[in-house]
Order: sequence, then structure tokens, then C-alpha cells
Amino acid sequence: MSDRNLTAELLLGAYATGVFPMAESRDDPDIHWVDPRVRGVLPLDGFHMSRSLARRMRSGNYTATLDVEFEAIVDGCANREETWINGTIRELVIELHAMGHAHGFGVWSKGRLVGGMYGVALGGAFFGESMFSAATDGSKMSLAWAVDHLRRTGFVLYDTQFSSPHLASLGVAEVTRAVYRAALARALEASADITRVPLETDPQAVVQRITQTSYRG
Repeated sequence: MSDRNLTAELLLGAYATGVFPMAESRDDPDIHWVDPRVRGVLPLDGFHMSRSLARRMRSGNYTATLDVEFEAIVDGCANREETWINGTIRELVIELHAMGHAHGFGVWSKGRLVGGMYGVALGGAFFGESMFSAATDGSKMSLAWAVDHLRRTGFVLYDTQFSSPHLASLGVAEVTRAVYRAALARALEASADITRVPLETDPQAVVQRITQTSYRG
């Protein structure tokens, strides 16, 4: 699809039907709709918190924010040799952020953004788009903060789109397209509000809540 035909509203409609956009590269002007036969889903009560990640978060050297420096988080995710985030996708997700549908979780250390992730919220579904690390475990910490906050604010589906050995180690499971679409339909009817409660600022509280349901060494 040409980028001239793609709007933020059309993008939201695509997510609601279970498809999402990608570009072949940063410089590819075309948008391709993706509908995987097998989908990655992270159960919000099934994040795998390793002991090393728990120790890092408990060290007191990190804090997190929600929707602070959103564009910097998107740019951090795109700052790699190969990226599916082209200029059009970047512009549209920033527009979705202004509309209240795209959100970014950032992890900070000594005033520096060291990791983050962003995604799109629709009903009780959160579509995780991308993550990045500028320091050890930066993306994992941002995901842990996101999972904790999404659980606390009523979300019921975390869509990772694909899976990988790395994501599987964090708790992501693969489901069929039919199972995913049924879960998506239920999630779109759910009442969730990412601003319902403030983001937890105490990393020890985040670790404690997550490890009550899953703890891996």
C-alpha cells in the first residue's frame, strides 16, 4: 500500500482486524500488511522474570516512565541496521500517540534513556510494536514495567505479533491465527484504561508482583 493512502484511523482499523503494518526497510516507501499464521502472545500473568533481571531492577539504579519522550523511544527502536519502521510508520505512530492510542514505556538510569518499548492500545488489547536496549536488559526492564502496568489497568491481551527464542524466554507463546482472533475479539470488548492508575515508580514492587506468578532462574 502506498503511504499516501494510509491514515491513523485506517491503521487502528487494521489492528482491530488482526493485521499490522511493516516496511521492508527504513527507506522502503511501501507498507505491507502482515497477518501471521502463528501469532506471538505474552500472557500478562506469565512474564518470566529471571533472577538476574530481578536483581538488576532491585538495584535502585533504574526508573521508568510512561509516555515521556515517546518519539525518542520510537527512534531508539528504529535505530538499528535493519528496521521495519520507515518514515510513514514513524509519523503515523506519533499521530496515534497524540490520539491516545500509542504508548511508550521508557527505562532511565542517571537521566539517560537506556531502554524502552512502544505499542498500540485498543480496547483491552495492547499490540507491542518494538523494543530497544541502550544498556544491559534495557528492553527486558521496559517490558516488565509494561506488563505490570497493563495488568493493573485492565488489559487482557498482549500481542507481540511474532515470537523468537528471546521472546519465548520471557514467556511469549505461539497461538494459531484462529485462537488469536478469538482472543482479540474478547479483548476489544474489555474495558481498559492505561491512565487508570499511575505507572509504578518502585521497581521492587514491579518485581514482587511479577514474581508472584512466575519466577525463573
